[in-house]
Parts: sequence; C-alpha cells; structure tokens
Amino acid sequence: MEQGFGSDSVPPAGPIDKSKVLNVKPLRCLVPVFPSPNGMASGTTPQPSPFVCVPPSGPFPPGVSPFYPFLSPNESGRSAENQDGLGFGTPISPVPLNSFRTPTANGDTGSRRPGRPRGSNGLAAEDDDSQNHSDQFGSGYSVHANDVEDTSTGKKRGRPRKTRLSQSGSGSGSGNPATPPIEVDIDPLLNQLLASFKLVEIDQVKKADGDKELAGRILLVYDLFRRRMTQIEERRGETPGSARRPDLKGANLLMTRGARTNQTKRIGNVPGVEVGDIFFFRMELCLVGLHAPSMAGIDYMSVRLTGDEEPIAVSIVSSGGYDDEGDDGDVLIYTGQGGVQRRDGQMFDQKLERGNLALEKSMHRGNEVRVIRGVLDVQNGGRGKIYIYDGLYRVQESWAEKSKLGNCSIFRYKLIRVPGQPEAFTLWKSVQQWREGTATRVGVILPDLTSGAESQPVCLVNDVDDEKGPAYFTYIPSLKYSKPFMKSNPSVGCQCLGGCQPGGTSCPCIQKNGGYLPFNPLGVLMSYKTLVYECGSACSCPPNCRNRISQAGPKARVEVFKTKNRGWGLRSWDPIRGGGFVCEYAGEVIEESRVGEFGNDGDDDYIFDATRMYEPLEAVRDYNDESKKVPYPLVISAKKGGNVARFMNHSCSPNVFWQLVVREINNETFYHVAFFAIRHIPPMQELTFDYGMVPPDKADRRRKKCLCGSLNCRGYFY
Repeated sequence: MEQGFGSDSVPPAGPIDKSKVLNVKPLRCLVPVFPSPNGMASGTTPQPSPFVCVPPSGPFPPGVSPFYPFLSPNESGRSAENQDGLGFGTPISPVPLNSFRTPTANGDTGSRRPGRPRGSNGLAAEDDDSQNHSDQFGSGYSVHANDVEDTSTGKKRGRPRKTRLSQSGSGSGSGNPATPPIEVDIDPLLNQLLASFKLVEIDQVKKADGDKELAGRILLVYDLFRRRMTQIEERRGETPGSARRPDLKGANLLMTRGARTNQTKRIGNVPGVEVGDIFFFRMELCLVGLHAPSMAGIDYMSVRLTGDEEPIAVSIVSSGGYDDEGDDGDVLIYTGQGGVQRRDGQMFDQKLERGNLALEKSMHRGNEVRVIRGVLDVQNGGRGKIYIYDGLYRVQESWAEKSKLGNCSIFRYKLIRVPGQPEAFTLWKSVQQWREGTATRVGVILPDLTSGAESQPVCLVNDVDDEKGPAYFTYIPSLKYSKPFMKSNPSVGCQCLGGCQPGGTSCPCIQKNGGYLPFNPLGVLMSYKTLVYECGSACSCPPNCRNRISQAGPKARVEVFKTKNRGWGLRSWDPIRGGGFVCEYAGEVIEESRVGEFGNDGDDDYIFDATRMYEPLEAVRDYNDESKKVPYPLVISAKKGGNVARFMNHSCSPNVFWQLVVREINNETFYHVAFFAIRHIPPMQELTFDYGMVPPDKADRRRKKCLCGSLNCRGYFY
C-alpha cells in the first residue's frame, strides 16, 4: 500500500521504511514572494505570507511584480499546451544571445591585414572598401541570418532566422516628426526575387561549377536586393557613413539560401566570369567564386603532390591596402600578408605561412593565379573601390625586404600577366591617359559631337574604316513636344527648396513614387517601376535635386564609335554600375501614324516606339511590379535631331534598359524615355538595348537581320 505525504500530513514517528513507494508532489507552482516595494506603507498594504502560490503569468497580489522573462513574447519552440501543463500561463520565450550577433561575411582568418583596427561590423577598417559608397545609406536591419556559409570552407554556422528591416515614417527633410520604427519583413522580397530568377533550388553541380548565365543571374539578384534594401532603409532617415552594411547583409542572406556558384576552388579562370568584368562590392567576388574570402587578399587551396599537402594560391586582390606596384599593367609587385602596425604601435615581420607560403609554392609550381585589381571609384568622389578582374598571372620571383618604415621585413612577389588575354586594367590606364591628355585617342574625328550641348564632351571615333561620320543631324539634348498629354487632375509641384529628401512625407513627388525617392545621389535607379515620377518645372527644388536625374544629361563620358558590322554605336569611357543612369532618348515626339513615313528609306532606325511589345527581362523584374512593359502612345523620331541615344544598337541580350519617366506640370504630362544599366558595365563595352517587337497588327513592318551575336539572339529585329 502506497503512503503519501500531502502538504498537511505529518511524518510518522520512528524509522521510515525506504522500500515503500512514496507519492511526493513537487512544489512546482510555488515561487517566492518578496516584501513590498520601498516607500509603500505597511499599514495600508497587508504583508503577504512568506510563500504564496503565484503563477509566473499572474495575477499578482499587491506588492508583487511580474518576473522576467516569463512575460516575454512567445517565440519558443515549445508548445503552449505543454507549458500550461507545467503551470505556466504564458509561454517562456528565451532569446539566444547569438541571435543578436551581426553575421560575418566570411570566417577566413587568413586575412592579408591581421592586426589592423577593426570596425564596428567586425571588418578591418582598411578592408571596408565598400562602406563609403553613396548608394549605401546604412540600414537599421535587425538581420538574424545565422545560417551563413563560410565563403572559404562552405560550412554553415547557426540556424536561419527571419530577416527584418526597421522602417519608420520619418519626415526627414520635411519637418514632420519621426514616428517609431516598425519591423518590415523582407523575406517576401528576397523569396520573390529568387523565384523570378529561378534561384530557389540551384543544382549542386551548378553550385560547384557555374556558367555565365547563372553567375549573371546571381549578381543581378544581389544588386536588385541590395538596392531595394538600401531604398527601404533610406526612407527611415539613415545617413551616409553608417556602419551598417547592406552589401554584406544582402550577400549573407543570398549565401544562406544557397544562391551562389563556383564553390569549388580551382586554378585558372572561373566559369561565368570574363576578363575585364567589374565589381563594386567585395561580396560580389564571393558570390561567383572569383575570390572566396571577403577580407583576405590571398585565396589559396591545398593540393597533394608527394604525399604531403601544401598550399597554392588561386587568386589575389590588390586594392591599395599594401604598397603594391603595378602601374605598367602587365606586371604586379605584390606585398605579402601580415607584419602591419597594431594599435599599440608594434610591427612584426611577415611570416612565410598561409597566403605567403601559398604564393611561394605557386612560384615553384608555376600555376596561374587570378588577379583582381581594386581602383578608386572616381565617380563616387574616390570613396570606395571598383574591382577589375585582370585575368591570370604567374609568380615569377619572390624576395624579402624591409618595409618603407624599416621596422619589419615583408615579402614581395613579382607576378607577370599571361599573354593573349583581353585588355582589362591596361584599358583603364589608357582611358585615364585620354582624360588627362597624356595620350591621344586613336581615330578621333570630332572631339565633341555635341558642340558643348552636354556637360561632358562626346567624341566621334572611327578606327575601323575611312567613313567620316554619320549622316548630318542636329544635336539636341532633350525631348521636344509639340503638345503634351493632358491629365484630368492638376498636379502640385513640391516645395523642397534644398532638394527632395528620402522619407519626406510632405513631398508630393515622393508620394507619387510610393513614398520612396527613386534614385540615389549617383543616379542609380533603386527599383524598377512602370512609371517613375520626376520633379517638373513647377517644383521648387534645384536642378541638382536627386529626383531630376534624367534631366542633367549623361553622367558618364560616352563616345560614338564605328562598329565592325553594325554601323555606329555607343560606349562609355567610364564604368557604369547596375541601375546607373546612361542617357535620355532625345528627339521629336511624333504621332504614331507618322511612323510609316520613315519606313521606306530605312531611316526608321532612328525611331523609338514605346507602343511596341517588349520581352520581359528578368533583369529588371521587381517583386511588386509588372513583368512586362505596358505600351504607351509615345513615339520619338531622332532622324533630324537627337542625342547620343540615337546611336545605341539593338541586342537580344542587352545591357541597357529603358524606363518611362514622367514629369508633370499642372494638368499636363510629359513622358520621357531614360536608359539605365541592367548590370555593371565596364569601360568601352558597347551599350545596347532591345528595340522590341512589332504588334501583330503591324507585322508588315520590315524585318532586319540581327547581328548582336548573343546566345539568345532572335535572328531579327524591327
């Protein structure tokens, strides 16, 4: 027979029979109750007994406060039903400390810059090459992305967490009081982008060894996602120079979802990356496998030769952090890693280990090493870097010498570029010399085709044949309207005297764009829409307002050049980042019925027809916008007068995309066509866009043979 002791029972006298089973009830519902708070009169509030049965969730008698953390929000994996069985009315929600950790982009400890002071984001301050880019205005992200793959090993750390952005209706620049920030879940945005670009489930073979098409899709998704995150956070009133990094967070989230390629380390070129390709963020190199570490300057792998493993270098980044020498273009004197000055002033000799040893072994083996050169982003005022893939080099010799300060020994490696590769860094040097006037641009016919109509000269170049230039036309920098489109509701201009500012709730121009400023200060379109509303002539903002990007003419210096088989074309001396403004299509707005007037003599090449059907480009498909362009009754003729846009050729795989821009004045609407880069475009690469397809009812329009040469070529265009 069982014998139980209740709370009121008295233990029996004498010895206890330990062979019997006792039914003991644990005191699981009893918690200590502390005395009344200080300052409370004991005469007015009865003192509780020493122990009272009080559930953690209440109700609480007088003088008893709730106990942390029993009233935390429920995020625990334990079900409420089980918790109630334990006597807890509200589930406990412990929050692990590592969920507050900022995810690191790479776990590689073999940085070329050990010992340097580190920033608040965990990166070495000197390695934070992208921090000062003007299109990164910081972010108040509460990003819990702990399932981040190490960019060197492919291993994962932690568990995936929901990703949120803090967003508020801050009236930055509008004089309105800021409202408390709210959490915005950006997972739907990322999921939609990954689905649109078919990156939800990448084949493991493709992850290991990619191709040009996959690498392009990954970089496009990264750029669109990063720009959109920046736009959302800029609305909060974040300022440039913030330590928060959308470039790092965006890349970490993509790697968490498996959206990366070329994870297998290799010697030689990387599939899908061409010599001369440019990158504006170090994390782009990681996503496509060109250079795995996000911080280290030397990437290496281990190989087994004679029974023992030894490291060999596969890629290096030379971006000015050390005293590298390589102005002649084909030779690079590279400084090894380590031996830098610490905060306490100490300096150490570099050691022949890790990346330094890998370069030494590569010299003896003679294997090729990928070289990425970092140059200053001049268009961004010298803030940040542009990374150029300069192709394959071989380590010719190495030596040790004293540093310039003479306090420590460093290793130096001389790398020679493998001949027969396309121009990359040497082309950048040539463009720089053209600008400075220290070298002559070969084949120049006219130094400025615009005769001063544009803020930057546009030279006319022919280094192919003896043709002296295109047929005569009048250069006009903007669009000419005979009569504008009428709208039913009058438009009100903004009163932003200092220029429209992100988050300005009182700015009607920003409200027309869904509450966001569509451009960043560099002229980058932050997200693609059917219509973008710019400030008009009735607005009080100055000409340099960020919402007048397409009205200031080309920002990059472009040239009109003679192609080998497609007439005259257009290209840029300057690099153009993805989403960057190129130019407007200038000319005369004509009636759609007049298009046939230009079809007999072939001059319809200078017609831009917005009524055509355009194939949906995944490159510009936004998560909350239409995938196809809606035809608009806008036809522009640049036969007699136009600007540089009239020379852009057709391509079935273009690198430029047109966007309809609206400027309203009272009850009049003026549509304009602005061109933006789909992806990063290196200098001297031809600028092309898709001319579109003629609707079925106009199929009698003459077809022309397409010579774009892309893999997706349709074979013809109109």
